[in-house]
Amino acid sequence: MKVSTRGDYASRALLSLALHADESGPTSVRDIAERTGLPQPYLEQILLALKGAGLVRSKRGVGGGYVLARKPADITLGDIVSAVDGPIAVGDFGEPHQDGACDHEGQCVLLAIWGALSEHMRRHLDALTLEDIAEMARGEREWPSVEDADRAG
Repeated sequence: MKVSTRGDYASRALLSLALHADESGPTSVRDIAERTGLPQPYLEQILLALKGAGLVRSKRGVGGGYVLARKPADITLGDIVSAVDGPIAVGDFGEPHQDGACDHEGQCVLLAIWGALSEHMRRHLDALTLEDIAEMARGEREWPSVEDADRAG
């Protein structure tokens, strides 16, 4: 799986909201764009998708903007990526033993491998909350390493 630009931008935008959650009131799209270096028009589209997924709430008008709809500890990286990129999977190959998926040599075992890999990625992304990532960004927690990924695998 490749996390899209939308997935990366959505994660960065929500991380910015989490890092500034103690500030009063909503954060404008312009402020999020300035903090994160993201293009404002694209960010607006992403925030609308995140709002549709129930991850942020918006307030219109003067002093308006976005706030997290849930606590950072209740939003996973998997939630964010799924909200803008769709289901987390290595591909759309189908399921083993369904709809003729095993009609060709070696196909069924590979479908099982891709399915297991997709599940591993979902679990890994769901194990990291926005709160975890904010703590890492503030230097309150160690950043993930290749060794961590090796142990998790």
